[in-house]
Amino acid sequence: MTDPCTPSPEAYPSDCELMEGYRDLARNRIAEAEQDAVRRQALLARAEPIRLLLLDVDGVLTDGSIHYADAGAEGKTFNTQDGFGLRLLREAGLETGVITARTSEAVARRARDLQMRYVHQGIANKLTAYQAIMRESGLKPFEIAYMGDDWLDLVLLTRVGLAAAPANAVDEVKQSSHFVSTRMGGHGAVRELCTFLLEAKGLKEQFLQRYTNR
Repeated sequence: MTDPCTPSPEAYPSDCELMEGYRDLARNRIAEAEQDAVRRQALLARAEPIRLLLLDVDGVLTDGSIHYADAGAEGKTFNTQDGFGLRLLREAGLETGVITARTSEAVARRARDLQMRYVHQGIANKLTAYQAIMRESGLKPFEIAYMGDDWLDLVLLTRVGLAAAPANAVDEVKQSSHFVSTRMGGHGAVRELCTFLLEAKGLKEQFLQRYTNR
């Protein structure tokens, strides 16, 4: 009788070879899942000390689109889920803010609505604004998170404790980030990061129950 594990003289693999291939695939998937779990725990530990979340605007709080009215006013579209996530952070005792190269009254109004503490617009060098915020807040880099989507943000992403990027960020920004959301800027990326920060602080389930039981 032919041994089922003996390689066949034909080009086709034996039943034994097929089964071993499936076992290897299963083992690889388990190993990858374990590695992902270890990486996630390390990322949660990095996020736990965060006390301030700073954000770029275009491509992060918005999808990057800019709308010009006939009179020259600039309009932007913001996401309500992002806004609720930032509200949750405020309830958890975290501060928030924006650092953006552009200047827009729509951004100023949105920041007021969300009670952001730090609003820096028209900033050519974001590092200058970041350093000013550090002096004012007294926070250390490991206590600050920043989410950006393009090259202008790299100067901050390489300095903060938690660097984050939305799914639509350019490759160089994603490669420089600890956290990359599954959602696009202006479509829940900030909310995803806010929820992750709450989880890192052990507050996610507590806040969920608070809103569930209202």
